[in-house]
Amino acid sequence: MMKRALAAVQFLTVIPVSGGVAATGEAAIFFPLVGVSLGAISGGILLLAHAYLTRGIASLLSIAFLLIATGCLHEDGLADVADAIRAGRSREKMFAILKDSRIGTYGALALVVTITIRWQAGAAMQVNPVYGFAAALGVSRSALVIMAGTTPPAGEGLGRHFASAISRPVLAVVIGQACLVAFLAGWGYAPGIILSASAIIVTARTWFIKRLGGVNGDCLGTVCQVVETANLVILTCRHFS
Repeated sequence: MMKRALAAVQFLTVIPVSGGVAATGEAAIFFPLVGVSLGAISGGILLLAHAYLTRGIASLLSIAFLLIATGCLHEDGLADVADAIRAGRSREKMFAILKDSRIGTYGALALVVTITIRWQAGAAMQVNPVYGFAAALGVSRSALVIMAGTTPPAGEGLGRHFASAISRPVLAVVIGQACLVAFLAGWGYAPGIILSASAIIVTARTWFIKRLGGVNGDCLGTVCQVVETANLVILTCRHFS
């Protein structure tokens, strides 16, 4: 189990992990926990910084921490997918763009929009940021696993190996964790977070299967990023509290 936990940390963060670790797919069961930990630290940074700075600047610092700690892993996937999936493009052309390391206009815009939304959502969050960010990131990392475990893999690479290693018991445990983690944000927000994540997963799954025949690593990163952003927006809604 320890090797699986370390593998989850190694995959989802830039924290150096020494010694032997398990395969990434086997580590999926710990993805929600890593997400919760990252979110709690990010929320803690926001609270600490807000004691000396404006809420907006404090929120920006918390998002900067996430970008640095994760190595922009999911942002990279979002940018690639935003550049690749456009109407009229063949599947072969889209895969070629997904493999290209360069970022185009659509990818850059996707990053600017999602980072700005997350920054402003952190500044306007209606719950304790430690719990709010923990819930948002825990559910988003769970969504990544759920997407991989329920959708056919497309292309070759890390995404295929990751998806093929996710067993049904692991998938069931992650789904259960996602529902429990959502309640860190409070009873009033949890249903909205769960429903939003579910809707995004179902919609993205249908879209990716239709356009690409399945999902690869970039698609999984995109789902994670979109779910995280949506969760943070939900936590700005006053009437849920």
